[in-house]
Amino acid sequence: MKRILLKPGREKSVLNRHPWVFSGAIGRLEGPPQPGEVVAVADHAGQPLALADYNPRSQITLRILTFDPSEGIEATFWRGRLEASLRRREALPDAAEHSAERLVYAESDGLPGLIVDRYGDFLVLQALTLGMDRRKALLAELLRELLRPRGIYERSDVDVRAQEGLPEATGLLWGEPPPERVEIDECGLRFWVDLYRGHKTGFYLDQRVNRRRVAPYCAGREVLNAFSYTGAFAAYALRHGARRVVNLDSSAEALRAAAEHIALNGLPAEAVESVEGDAFRVLRAWRDEGRAFDLIILDPPKFAFSRAQLMAATRGYKDINLLAMKLLRPGGILCTFSCSGLVSEDLFQKILFGASLDAGREVRILERLTQAPDHPVSLAFPEGAYLKGFICRVE
Repeated sequence: MKRILLKPGREKSVLNRHPWVFSGAIGRLEGPPQPGEVVAVADHAGQPLALADYNPRSQITLRILTFDPSEGIEATFWRGRLEASLRRREALPDAAEHSAERLVYAESDGLPGLIVDRYGDFLVLQALTLGMDRRKALLAELLRELLRPRGIYERSDVDVRAQEGLPEATGLLWGEPPPERVEIDECGLRFWVDLYRGHKTGFYLDQRVNRRRVAPYCAGREVLNAFSYTGAFAAYALRHGARRVVNLDSSAEALRAAAEHIALNGLPAEAVESVEGDAFRVLRAWRDEGRAFDLIILDPPKFAFSRAQLMAATRGYKDINLLAMKLLRPGGILCTFSCSGLVSEDLFQKILFGASLDAGREVRILERLTQAPDHPVSLAFPEGAYLKGFICRVE
């Protein structure tokens, strides 16, 4: 096996079991290895440290597969990692309450660059790195053996693949193609999921627990569900007695899907208003009109994709939360989220504090929220924690 030696003093992160090695830490290449090849990683003195996928096109040049340099990277290795990941989900207390979940969460499950989600009888796979892209046929075969799905569909249509020197890729990996829409069950509510074109792999699985946590606050309230997508938060709100829900999204297609979910679950369509438009512009207009709500849910898309975008992202989060605070009646509830990994929970709280000062409102945190437990976070890889949220009372 070809070998890569790190620069002096650059082995600390590997010793701390962090799965990423950046290009600046690379000292000497022995071989040299080819892109996508599994290599041995050693410190500057040649002491073995780990085995990793190698990709010189990526700033993250090495992605650690195992911290045991003697372990073989063969089919049994991948099968063992997949089995361990599946066992983690089986042990979760709400495992029987939904038919859609994340089965593999990349680095946090010891499978860097691999995402696998289950939607009923179908699996959706994302290969985000060169190494995982090259072995996706093997991974699909192992998943077939372990889970016996009807089909495995690839949704590697994500921007991050460009950083690996890879084009976007979609298509059937094994079995029968999914139907246009797959019906899933989540805590007694039913939703249609578009595995071909839906956001992420089709549905926001990471918000499952948060939808359940927010729902009881909606009882008897007029709710604004901003960035509503296909209306999952709205369905939960109505099931828990919301008096009225406004779904606000820039996509007419998403709003139509949200209306279908209201009907699918036998919820009152007359209690729902659908508004198509840019959330920032619509909220500003409503502020100027004096419109008000009892509870507002803000679940915007990712604002920061790189550190260069962080300042603009913080302004965006402050602006949208400031508008929401001004639209809430006294004693109203703000349920606000950020899925930007570069925005820490501490920074997000500071952004909300700045918004509260500008809004002239006194805000108290009632609950702190994070991603669902099928998106676990390894203590050695804090980057796996990206979703954070707060339920706040706005006086």
